[in-house]
Amino acid sequence: MSRPARSQPTDGELEILKVLWNQGPSGLKQVCDGLRRTRPVATTTVATMLKLMQEKELVERREGEAARGSVYSARVSREAASTGLVRRLVDMVFDGSARRLVAHMLENEKLSQHDRAEIRRMLDEVDAQKAEAPRSRKKGGRS
Repeated sequence: MSRPARSQPTDGELEILKVLWNQGPSGLKQVCDGLRRTRPVATTTVATMLKLMQEKELVERREGEAARGSVYSARVSREAASTGLVRRLVDMVFDGSARRLVAHMLENEKLSQHDRAEIRRMLDEVDAQKAEAPRSRKKGGRS
């Protein structure tokens, strides 16, 4: 029995998605050129990966103009992919606890002072929005 396709991209698929997110819809040659900026890749391997990604609905393939071949575009956004990957990491490694992930980052000095300040600012912003939401509902009535 074959194993079911995972909806989350593999490392190699994520590399291809990054190229498509950065370059926009691209032909096979352009995807390969984008990947070759960081390491050598075989065109046949990339073509096979794109076919598998199409089956997983990570990319969309459209026929290009005349003899230009197919054009591939990402069907999943960068945000959706990162959300899924982070959720999977937190579930698998930190038993679903975002607090444990942050504690790990703090303990292993992976957060610079700049990162810490930015996280504090983001938390303050979310807290302010949550505090403002009940007041705006009261003033404006039903939404």
